Amino acid sequence: MTETSPETPAGRVLIIAGSDSSGGAGIQADIKACAAFGAYSMTAITALTAQNTLGVHRVELVSPDMVKAQIDACVEDIGVDVIKIGMLGSEAIIRAVHAAIEPLDALVVLDPVMVSTSGDALLEEGAVTLMKELLVPIADLVTPNVPEAEILTGLTVTDTDDLSKAGDAILKMGAYAALMKGGHLDTKSVVDVLVSEDGASVMTGPRLHTRHTHGTGCTLASAIAAALSLGANLDEAVASARDYVFEAIRTAPKLGQGNGPLNHGLALPAGSEDGDGPAPESANPFAALKSLKSE
Repeated sequence: MTETSPETPAGRVLIIAGSDSSGGAGIQADIKACAAFGAYSMTAITALTAQNTLGVHRVELVSPDMVKAQIDACVEDIGVDVIKIGMLGSEAIIRAVHAAIEPLDALVVLDPVMVSTSGDALLEEGAVTLMKELLVPIADLVTPNVPEAEILTGLTVTDTDDLSKAGDAILKMGAYAALMKGGHLDTKSVVDVLVSEDGASVMTGPRLHTRHTHGTGCTLASAIAAALSLGANLDEAVASARDYVFEAIRTAPKLGQGNGPLNHGLALPAGSEDGDGPAPESANPFAALKSLKSE
């Protein structure tokens, strides 16, 4: 096994995902989320997309060899503490990613991206089976939303109990833990369930009624990866990431005609109802994370 992580985590996150030309999701959202947590981002780009808040207009996949070369170049020089996987696009890229990361001593956060927020397919048909065979078993955390959970497990998910059952099914595939995201459920509050060998932890939060949710899944998974890379345990990382995403949605800059991006920088937009200029320190959701970094 190749050693890439020092005894003390160095905040190095390798992001393997597609590029979003509009900046709201994909690699761009991942880098912004990691930067907000103070982690260092490296990237292996799997696809170029021409997209905006209204939808995905064109996709060109990067060659599997080039994807692997990007991963190898980062690992051989800088090293990595946490690998975050997003859009992969094809079976060939899944195989290349698995070959590159399977020997590494790094945590793996797998966001099983299949469809964009606007409803466009981002993974070839048939590739889901290979993802289940190669990537889920080496993942420390899988972060599916309801549609992704149903595709991965074949189960119908309509409530919190179903989220837990689907999470258990993902653990049986070999994953260490699964964060089952319940944003698609018809519930008053947003309900997520963190499932691991220790059991199921149900987390709730206020539901924000807004169309500005482009890149929410990418952002959450990368925020978790960033916190883990800085030494947080899984529970701490998930809690910090959920707080961050909530605040990023709440203070979204309201850009675009469709599903707008989040406020990854957490600076309140000028003229917003919450005030002019940056959010006060007391509103910063990273107090626990800052304490963790200073210890």
